[in-house]
Amino acid sequence: MSTVDHIEALKSKHATLEQAIHQEITRPHPDDDALCSLKKRKLMIKDEIVRLSEPASH
Repeated sequence: MSTVDHIEALKSKHATLEQAIHQEITRPHPDDDALCSLKKRKLMIKDEIVRLSEPASH
């Protein structure tokens, strides 16, 4: 898998997590632990996207 393909896959996962967060927030009684976990995973994926998108510095 190329870096570009990997970044695209991560962006898709990021969008899926965004939807899951939105669904959890809009529930009558959101689960704070689930929200925290989803947000952490989303942030980890965002950090990975940024890391892969940056030009390599040697």
